[in-house]
Amino acid sequence: MAKKGTDHTKAKRKPTPRAKQKARGGKKRKILSVLLKSAIALGLLGFLFFILVFLGILGPVPSSYQLKQISTPVASEVYSADGKILGRYYVENRSNASFEEISPNIINALIATEDARFYEHRGIDEIALIRVLVKSILLQNRSAGGGSTLSQQIAKNLFPREELGPLSMPVNKLREAIIAYRLERIYSKQEILAMYLNTVPFSENIYGIEVAAERFFSKKPASLDVHEAAVLIGLLKANNYYNPRKYPDHAVNRRNVVIDQMAKYEYITAEQAETYKAQPLGLNYRVISYDQGPAPYFLELLKPQLLEWCKNNTNEKGENYNLYTDGLKIKTTIDYNLQYYAQQSVKEYMKNLQKVFDDHWKSRDIFNENPEIIKSAVRRIEQEKGNRNVDVDKILAGYNREITTSLFTWDSLKEVKTTRLDSLKHYLKLLNAGFIAVEPQSGDLKAWVGGIDFRFFKYDHVTAPRQTGSTFKPFVYLAALENGIAPDRYFENKFTVYEDYDNWSPRNSHDEYGGYYTMKGALAKSINTVSVDVLLETGTSKVIEVAKNLGISADLPNTPSLALGVASVSLKEIAEAYAAIVNDGRRVKTHYLLEIADNKGAVLQTFAYPELKNSGISPENCRAVIHMLEAVVDDGTGRGIRTVYNVPGDFAGKTGTTQNNSDGWFIGVTPNLVTACWVGADDPRVHFRTTTYGQGAYMALPIVGKFFHKTYRDSKFASLKYSSFKQPEPELLAMLDEPQFREILEADRKFFDLATIFGKKENSGLEERRAQQPEEKKTRPLWSAIKSIFKKKK
Repeated sequence: MAKKGTDHTKAKRKPTPRAKQKARGGKKRKILSVLLKSAIALGLLGFLFFILVFLGILGPVPSSYQLKQISTPVASEVYSADGKILGRYYVENRSNASFEEISPNIINALIATEDARFYEHRGIDEIALIRVLVKSILLQNRSAGGGSTLSQQIAKNLFPREELGPLSMPVNKLREAIIAYRLERIYSKQEILAMYLNTVPFSENIYGIEVAAERFFSKKPASLDVHEAAVLIGLLKANNYYNPRKYPDHAVNRRNVVIDQMAKYEYITAEQAETYKAQPLGLNYRVISYDQGPAPYFLELLKPQLLEWCKNNTNEKGENYNLYTDGLKIKTTIDYNLQYYAQQSVKEYMKNLQKVFDDHWKSRDIFNENPEIIKSAVRRIEQEKGNRNVDVDKILAGYNREITTSLFTWDSLKEVKTTRLDSLKHYLKLLNAGFIAVEPQSGDLKAWVGGIDFRFFKYDHVTAPRQTGSTFKPFVYLAALENGIAPDRYFENKFTVYEDYDNWSPRNSHDEYGGYYTMKGALAKSINTVSVDVLLETGTSKVIEVAKNLGISADLPNTPSLALGVASVSLKEIAEAYAAIVNDGRRVKTHYLLEIADNKGAVLQTFAYPELKNSGISPENCRAVIHMLEAVVDDGTGRGIRTVYNVPGDFAGKTGTTQNNSDGWFIGVTPNLVTACWVGADDPRVHFRTTTYGQGAYMALPIVGKFFHKTYRDSKFASLKYSSFKQPEPELLAMLDEPQFREILEADRKFFDLATIFGKKENSGLEERRAQQPEEKKTRPLWSAIKSIFKKKK
């Protein structure tokens, strides 16, 4: 019987320790189950994700076969005859270097800075990835560095990343890892290093260590020292911020970080690191591209011929060669040193000449004095756009709006706010130049400078026709010799009005007349009146025939003014014609392409040129004209070659100045090299107002003088310096060496003396005698006159 007050409800029992343990185990199993299921799900998702990337569903992944065929666009390179690079044609300014052609300093700096465990991994550095994961993501340390290996960076450089929104980063990273792994299975470590250094962008739109070393240090990659290598590897972190030309302080700081990394990984000692860090930056900056470098105008000249060759030739795949991507190696006849001296001479003198020109016009406005200059330029600009009928005044009104632009100046490129009209005036007032050097015996082109800066002035002044001025006169005198006129004959320097030619009256440049000149003397002093007399006696058609035989294809007017160079001929053709005279009349056709090879150096084609053809002109007469041209340099209008530039040895030349001083010419001739230079503005109406500055001896001769001064100081050209012209036969040479000038002819002197004795006017008897004397007797030299006197007595 239950006790009174007893609670009949059953009391709760406390869970035993075993029960508690069992309960906890159940919860753990549930958590583990969830985690396991989640892991399996994530694994399946990861596997699915990997499969999607691996199969290229989320973006193309190159196969192993495709990776074996890796071909990056490689610039085709143009070389001088002595194997130095002149310029490139490219989509990407890149040249490949083999591992053996790269300095170990570059390799060590790269590995120490970008991939310290490069030789230990197989394309993916798991340790580096974990380090980056922990430091960057968990500890938020931005200085943790990157986890990508060099192989992964190659993958990123060669195969652009896909844009997939939130999935972009994981997809691209996995894709690059797959590619990196495949690369490491296909290529050796050395090949991967070379591939990386050939594909990575450095700075200033250049790719690869070859071009980078050339650009910043003017060296081959194999020649780079430790501190130079560190500068270039430092660029890889941020190639604009660490550009040593733009930001030298940034570059030095980054260089020192790279050097410290090299010391850390024991590529150099700590002491060596301090030594290298104390070195100056030591840039030797040089741009060789398509529009900058030693020969940009020459590359433009060469390009059509190369494009035609590519069109007609195929590679091993049966595809046409591509000039811009196939890395062709093109050898030319250009001599690198001569090309460098030519370009340097043009730039040095033209900078000074432009200052003289600007000072010459500073108190006057050339465009106010001749508004048609601006209007012509605007018409030309519009016609280039395809607009034929234009309202120039209406268009000019829009030229007054302010613009921001970069202007070429001889000091630097200047970013300025200006108007389009002022910009146009600025460029119209700039003088330009052309220069060419040809080897006369072979026709090999040795130097070609088409203008002052190809980036801004595409027009090539070597091929552009301009009035030749007195540089045409040697063809007149050569034709005269060919027509039988003796070189010792004298011609009177007198002002003449030619009624048969619309009362045309040629004048001498200094308006001085009187006395008698041989052809040699008239050529030396550039006497216009004598040149016209010689042309008229020779016959204009004969002069044209000789000029054509020498290679001049331009239209030549059948008028007496041809003697004064009114014809427009290109600098190239004038140089070739003079070269033919040096070459005893054998016609010279300039050529420049020698060989084309593929990107591995295997020769695809060599180019041979036919022997120079004889023009039919007498070699003796050609030598006589060269002898005349030597007098131009020794004591004529070209004497600055000797007196100012101290050019020694055999040298012939001719100055040329055109109407209104629009064109200045000088042809400089040695036995084995013919040079020609032209200077002027693109618009002939822009010129010096006085012959003092506008003559060829002032505008063009100094460039040739500078060129030969530099060339002859180079021991490479000692043979050029001491070469000699072929001399005419002794009898012809004796005739050429008659006095170049006489105030009065000896044969006329006795009549002058008799007139004086009998009190007649000085010239009366002389003029009467001249009227009666046959033309060929008027200008006989002394020895001829003496012979005739004895004949009469006999």
